[in-house]
Amino acid sequence: MNPVKVTASYYQQFDADYAREVPAEGYGGWGKSDIEVAPDHTALVVMHAWEAGTMEQWPGWRRAVEYHPRGLKILAEVFPPLLAAVRATPLKVFHVVGWKRDYYAHLPAFQQTVALAGPSPRYEPVAKDPVYERLEKFRGEHVFVGTRNRPDVEEGSKLLDFAPQARPAAGEGIAEDGHQLAALCRAHGINHLVYIGFAINWCLLMSPGGMLDMGRYGVLCSTIREAVTAVENKETAREEREKLQALWRVALQFGFVFGLQDFTAMVKSLPLRQFVSSG
Repeated sequence: MNPVKVTASYYQQFDADYAREVPAEGYGGWGKSDIEVAPDHTALVVMHAWEAGTMEQWPGWRRAVEYHPRGLKILAEVFPPLLAAVRATPLKVFHVVGWKRDYYAHLPAFQQTVALAGPSPRYEPVAKDPVYERLEKFRGEHVFVGTRNRPDVEEGSKLLDFAPQARPAAGEGIAEDGHQLAALCRAHGINHLVYIGFAINWCLLMSPGGMLDMGRYGVLCSTIREAVTAVENKETAREEREKLQALWRVALQFGFVFGLQDFTAMVKSLPLRQFVSSG
């Protein structure tokens, strides 16, 4: 397919103006432009879009992970039409999974990726000492997730699964780390990944198979503003400032930020996928 145009947001991180009290206020900041996307070399990545139970089932988990209601809203309102539009075209869809749980290990698509990629690198941890263990215990009690919340998180995570709206369709690749996702990219000629899922400033950036991982393989990594949310804190949650900061980081370091309407319109301009009849 020929390249197509789509409106994207970018961030101009120059020129600092040293005549100002705050030189960075001279930066150009956010801008929009029509950029090229090569459909043959672009894939949508659904990352960590989990079914993780309800508030009633695991209240401790929800006390520590406050973005859950925002994630549910995105899953219900954004994922179905977006994935339906993409799946109607030849664009590839990949899924990044995590926590090494049984919800994906048995799936043929994941087993095919493992066979394709070969063994993933193993990272041998440094030795722990008693001080380290006490510090780790302190952080677990006072930083995240808290003593009374831990049982719910541990028990709830055992039942982790794909959210119904994010379950892989036939033929969609599944990877659990950057090594495997890079193998899928090489096999399908992909060099631009557009991430959706949770959370944009945490898993999508830093977890195995996220943007930091894939940037090391030379892959362009973008996102869709309305298809992500962020881990927020007490000071940022009301205005979702951590999401704004994460979108800036994506635009500056990894790729572009697309609006849902613009990206969907671009997808709908592509040729329809040719389905092969089994009859």
